[in-house]
Amino acid sequence: MTALGFACTGVRSDPYAAGPTLVFRLRITAPADTRVHALALHCQLRIEPGHRPYGDTESGRLTDLFGGKERWAATLPPIRFATVPLLVPGFTGATEIDLAVPCTYDQEVASARYFRALDGGEVPMLLLFSGTAFAGPDGFQVSPVPWDREARVRMPVRVWREAIDRHFPDSGWLRLPDDVIDELLAYRSRRALPSWEATVRELLAAAAIGGTAP
Repeated sequence: MTALGFACTGVRSDPYAAGPTLVFRLRITAPADTRVHALALHCQLRIEPGHRPYGDTESGRLTDLFGGKERWAATLPPIRFATVPLLVPGFTGATEIDLAVPCTYDQEVASARYFRALDGGEVPMLLLFSGTAFAGPDGFQVSPVPWDREARVRMPVRVWREAIDRHFPDSGWLRLPDDVIDELLAYRSRRALPSWEATVRELLAAAAIGGTAP
């Protein structure tokens, strides 16, 4: 069905989700004389880092992802954020629906590292749509949603921070191999340290003075 149109009219965080979740409000249009019985969509979301400016502090934080700023003309590819399914109920003409997208604070994931590096402003995002349309002016027809259907939105950075801070206030997550976790756990036990924060701070303090961890 080639006449479908997609637009994203806004983004908000979901205060009631079990984990950090962003909600993209979609507006979908179809010819007025065509009854859309349902849409079974696959929605891919990408970050487009080359479509916004960066301050010096932000640029420094993004070096691990994109290299030095002098290379950014060639090293700012889109970052895949998520791919989520969406079932759209029947409509005629136009409809609006929420697309819920879970997000992670795992700093091994490129999108989380990118979001965390930003001080503010907006994140340019591209939403790509594919799937199957069940529609027809004179009955029930099944046709693919064209691969070139897309929508753009600029998401305020504060919306992502709201979603994360509801579940992980003033904190973050690091993913480590099992053997490293075992060594850290043994170190914490030997030193009788009260928390993981205290454990890491002691190790950082030892490294800062050029010493060896006790």
